[in-house]
Amino acid sequence: MPFPSYLGEKATETLRVAEQQVWRALRHIERSTAEPCPGVAVATADALRWLAAVPEDSISGCVTDPPYGLIEYEEKNHAKMKQGRGGVWRIPPSFDGSERSPVPRFTVLTEQDRKRLSQFFSKFAKLALRAMVPGGHLLIASNPLLSTTTFACFEKVGFEKRGEVIRLVQTLRGGDRPKGAEGEFSDVTVMPRACWEPWGLFRKPISEKTVSANLRRWGTGGLRRVSGQEPFRDVIESAPTRAAEREISPHPSLKPQRFMRQVVRAVLPLGIGVVYDPFTGGGSTLAAAARLSYKAIGTEMDEDYAIVACRAIPLLRMLHGDGSI
Repeated sequence: MPFPSYLGEKATETLRVAEQQVWRALRHIERSTAEPCPGVAVATADALRWLAAVPEDSISGCVTDPPYGLIEYEEKNHAKMKQGRGGVWRIPPSFDGSERSPVPRFTVLTEQDRKRLSQFFSKFAKLALRAMVPGGHLLIASNPLLSTTTFACFEKVGFEKRGEVIRLVQTLRGGDRPKGAEGEFSDVTVMPRACWEPWGLFRKPISEKTVSANLRRWGTGGLRRVSGQEPFRDVIESAPTRAAEREISPHPSLKPQRFMRQVVRAVLPLGIGVVYDPFTGGGSTLAAAARLSYKAIGTEMDEDYAIVACRAIPLLRMLHGDGSI
């Protein structure tokens, strides 16, 4: 990637050297770390434990699609999902001959579940704040039912909320009539059909007096523009993940490369630094980073999914915007 023309070559080279030093340090935190393609690594590790070992002011950007309610990836519920028996996962009926992916039912969360959710993301946010460089952006996916609980945790520990990126996506979630009384209440929808997905956008406070000074020192503080004429926008139209991608990476919440490449690109305003995904899942964030020639590392505590991600990242990276190779 060429030097940004608005930075001096010396300043840019300093940032590049720091990027390499951080990359090497992060790469060696966990012995299990694998490198499925150059500059991109996956560590089979718990995100909280791994973050606690990260040097302060290291990570330039974070993009992640976490387990929204935590309980959906507990062993008992995850096992039921894999077996097709449900649990908190709803196994949707086939549609037009196509098998649909399982989706978690967040309406089953108890008050205690929500308390655990808040406690977990508060711990994560505190560790992430320490690990990220001043001005670094964190983008985290949620859903309309749980986003207020999750996003509040980041503001409480000191992140600045910079808005939300809205992924406009037509899904088959919601819109159902009352269960067992569909005919009696044929004009009633229990919940709206889901057509959008909120991604909370947060920034670690800058350390310098101005964003421009922070960009020179850390390479962070803003978001990368789409082009010289077009800024990064907070609404992105996105189709559901294509079948070709799901075949490569069979993870129940895999996000499409066409969307992920846009948001991952945005979090490194100069294209310099290391991107982190604490909940790697099927590898969509890391594959997008690889496509962009960004340095990136992810953690995934499920050994099976860590293997899936390592296999999938090089293939997802090669996909064109239309899903073809």
